[in-house]
Amino acid sequence: MPANKPLLVFTTVAKKSDAVRISKTLVEKKLAACVTTLSPGESRYTWNGKVCVEKEFVLLIKTIEKNFKKIEQSFKTIHPYECPELIGFEIERISKKYRDWLITNFHSKP
Repeated sequence: MPANKPLLVFTTVAKKSDAVRISKTLVEKKLAACVTTLSPGESRYTWNGKVCVEKEFVLLIKTIEKNFKKIEQSFKTIHPYECPELIGFEIERISKKYRDWLITNFHSKP
């Protein structure tokens, strides 16, 4: 896959302050062109053998392929979860203007 292939990456956090901190860090470090934080929803999952229900904010991270591993690495220090959700999808359809902006964003200086 080309290094500049557009990706949409998802993660979740329990606190709005964590969402703000993560999005700010990713954008300032040029690991994301844009991070959109969605209102909290309800997550139901199993953790350590127990069913948990939590309110979580969803972060939509717009980036490129070459940054996925860097984001994964940065989550070790910036994400509060022991096992953070980090799911990336290749963007198959994207407007030319938005794609150009996204790709160009990673070539400009911070």
